[in-house]
Amino acid sequence: MKDRRNVQAEDLYRLKWTEQPEASPSGGAIVYVSRQVNDSREGYHSHLRIIHQDGSGDRQFTAGERDHSPAWSPSGQQLAFLRKKEEHTQVWIIPADGGEAYPATDLKHGVQSFKWSPDGSWLLLLAEQEQEEQPEKAAALQQGSDTDQTSGPAAASKKAVIIDRITYKSDGGGLWQGRRTHLYVHSLVDSTGRWLTTGEYDVHSYGWAPDSTRIAFTAHIPSDEEPDPDFVRSSDLYTLHIQGDHLHRWTNNEYDMISLSWSPDGQQIAFIASDQSYHNATLTRLYQLSLPEGSITCLCQNSDRLIGNYLVGDSGVGSTVEPVYSRDGQQIYTLLSEQGTVQLIATAADGSGYQVMLDGPRNVHYFTLTMDEHIIFVAADSLQPGELFCRDTVQLEERQLTHWNDELLSQLRLSVPQELQLTSVDGRPLQAWLMPPVREYDADNRVPAILEIHGGPHMMYGYTFMHEFQLLTSQGYAVIFSNPRGSHGYGQQFVNACRGDYGGGDYRDLMEVTDYVLEHYDWIDPDRLGVTGGSYGGFMTNWIVGHTDRFKAAVTQRSICNWVSFYGVSDIGFYFTEDQIGGTPWQRLETLWKHSPLAFVENVKTPILVLHGEQDLRCPMEQAEQWFTGLKRIGAVTRLVRFPDADHNLSRSGHPQLRIQRLEHIAGWFEQYL
Repeated sequence: MKDRRNVQAEDLYRLKWTEQPEASPSGGAIVYVSRQVNDSREGYHSHLRIIHQDGSGDRQFTAGERDHSPAWSPSGQQLAFLRKKEEHTQVWIIPADGGEAYPATDLKHGVQSFKWSPDGSWLLLLAEQEQEEQPEKAAALQQGSDTDQTSGPAAASKKAVIIDRITYKSDGGGLWQGRRTHLYVHSLVDSTGRWLTTGEYDVHSYGWAPDSTRIAFTAHIPSDEEPDPDFVRSSDLYTLHIQGDHLHRWTNNEYDMISLSWSPDGQQIAFIASDQSYHNATLTRLYQLSLPEGSITCLCQNSDRLIGNYLVGDSGVGSTVEPVYSRDGQQIYTLLSEQGTVQLIATAADGSGYQVMLDGPRNVHYFTLTMDEHIIFVAADSLQPGELFCRDTVQLEERQLTHWNDELLSQLRLSVPQELQLTSVDGRPLQAWLMPPVREYDADNRVPAILEIHGGPHMMYGYTFMHEFQLLTSQGYAVIFSNPRGSHGYGQQFVNACRGDYGGGDYRDLMEVTDYVLEHYDWIDPDRLGVTGGSYGGFMTNWIVGHTDRFKAAVTQRSICNWVSFYGVSDIGFYFTEDQIGGTPWQRLETLWKHSPLAFVENVKTPILVLHGEQDLRCPMEQAEQWFTGLKRIGAVTRLVRFPDADHNLSRSGHPQLRIQRLEHIAGWFEQYL
């Protein structure tokens, strides 16, 4: 440790992320994506690499600037992937033994994702489809054109945006362009293709049946009897014959579908979904549809566990979201979030139980099965941001295949989180962690501490690499982080416990965690506490400084301060506010206001830094502006930092230089006031 150095913000430029492994169906080879900040530090570079199952022969396989989402052909003789060139992303194909890649598709608005047909003759594409203009809209536009003719040529360079949907924008996507997301089937024999779905709805997840004649997909297709689909949070499961119009609907608004997968014999479809019984806080579970009778079984009905990866981190993006059948169809592999870890489990297809395949204090991001059913997976933990591993499911041996970050990490002083277990005043168990600073400390040489609060709120902190936390411990701070009520990973009642009670029990949990740490670790200075968080964590940071003066500095990020205005300006505002807080501004104004930090701004005595992305449509910029204006008006110590062209995901996948600046602002504010 003596020869090592402290973590720096600029170490972000040196990290390498391993993602999206796929095992060849012909055996032996594994393709994966390697991603890092590009040389200009203006974005990210990603390419495909090939490695053998034993870890040998690791080599670069493609040379594009942004290659990702690899998928082997069923024969294993070709490899398809997504490549972005200029404005749009298309499917490219390269021979498995190397050579020149070539573009296989040329859709007008690019391709979002794709899947090979099992017989290798088709690609099923998810893409934006141009919608025919409605006659009344065309007439309105024509009338506007006639009216504006006297304005001259300059008027034609500007065009008004016509909006008739409540969900007309999305964080990271911007304003809706009038195009729906649908399925397109592309022939690899003669390069012809056609749209399989069309209409005023969006397709989400999808997959091929093993016989290559049918597909399954999820969507909410409106009918005359149903309300505006924008107000419906459910989606349904459909099957469709690709050579006909035999569309069959298997569910009836019972589920919010996440992903699906066909069984090897084509007799079942596994899907991950929420039954919406607790609205936005409902656990996602594993279900199975049996064909042709249409019966649906929840394969984890008696389990209080959460299917999927809900662990918050700032290193690595994405995870495997689809259920994966074993070759014999007897088991279904999924990720599972539990108590700060993300595990891999195999659930029996007959519903008789499940087996934990990968566990431990870590975060499993991606996984794929080899022909001999070894598990190839990407996992991170508190001391490394994610590498590729191989697990033998018979002998249970595990080995690490890649070591992209070993050299960098060997140079750094890293803090090891200490797990804390406590019980809240109302009897709920709470899990928390304490990361000590990397410098020496004791009761005579006390250190400041920073409470970090995750977003969601239905997410969780846990055993994954956090560059931000390591940076703060390198600068002499202890870092406290926890999963208060409302967090995932502790069962249905725990995650539901904050709905309608923002700033209540969740706030008390965070204060009890802080009290516990101060009581048990006398080397932390109780007079030098800081607090920070983003999204829901930003809301809670704002709430905390309006209800206590115990924190001497605060940094609020992409936050919420006013539920009344949030309702109408966020891309999820109307349904999220109704679900989480409990009403609309015109029906429950008092309720929304009493849960709004802005209502308590006059109480703020803590110096607070406000960080916000200007293109954040999840927690829009006006939330930061309202909060900052209120703080300035009462004479509080504050500063507003606006990040241009940054959306809600700045800290995770935003512009690299802005991510560095964000870290520097956080560290600088705490240095000044702690």
